[in-house]
Amino acid sequence: MLKSTSYEERSLTPLEVIAYFIISLLASVAGAICGIGGGVIIKPTLDLFHLDSVSTISFLSGCTVLAMSCYSVGKSMIARDSKVNLRTGTPLALGAAVGGIVGKQMFTAVKAMFADPNTVGAVQAAALAVITLGTLLYTIFKARIPTHKVKSLTACVVIGLALGIMSSFLGIGGGPINLVVLFFFFSMDTKTAAQNSLYIILFSQITSVGATIVTNTVPEFAWYKLVLMVAGGILGGILGRACNRRMDNKAVDKLFMGLMAVIIAISIYNTWQFL
Repeated sequence: MLKSTSYEERSLTPLEVIAYFIISLLASVAGAICGIGGGVIIKPTLDLFHLDSVSTISFLSGCTVLAMSCYSVGKSMIARDSKVNLRTGTPLALGAAVGGIVGKQMFTAVKAMFADPNTVGAVQAAALAVITLGTLLYTIFKARIPTHKVKSLTACVVIGLALGIMSSFLGIGGGPINLVVLFFFFSMDTKTAAQNSLYIILFSQITSVGATIVTNTVPEFAWYKLVLMVAGGILGGILGRACNRRMDNKAVDKLFMGLMAVIIAISIYNTWQFL
């Protein structure tokens, strides 16, 4: 079984260094296409290879997702091809912003409960596996499930709050649960939900990363890792945005379901390794 280690004590090989960039790039391409942010892929994948501590991976993943979503949302707004419904998207995003702070505090509290940091990783991985499985099942059967069109601003804020808490606590920056919520509560199609999801993720990550900095709980990490991952995130956002324009809703759905299956498998394996 995996034992707690000091990740800063050893030097990374050139291949491991490149892995930070490649994982962030590919995850961000898929995240920009599907609207899942990329953190839901980055976090479990870096956990799988044990390249850093749980806290460091969560923080670096969050920064990468923030960079990618900032580019994707900003570019859409500037190009005036955004499908974000500001009337519902903004209260969702504001709720997610508050949820990002709450989720970060929850992560800190759970981390303090256990002497072994790997236990926190197991909790995150198990929760991610369950949430992702539920998301996959919903996506497979969504054509048979009645949807709604929530218009209440209060309801939007509460839904956004729940999304922000989950994404921040899990260190994934958003993830597939956003899409399910947008499908079910707001009757959005896949590509519209993807853009609205990235808008929500942007707000939740701004507050989550900001709260980490303000509370002085930034974990130790080598700066080149952050630079590589953020570069991968931005480039992934550029490529993912281009791919999204060329794909229809069916193609995006297929990519999304394939990614969910992979993430479930990795999360289950990570849970076993961390225990």
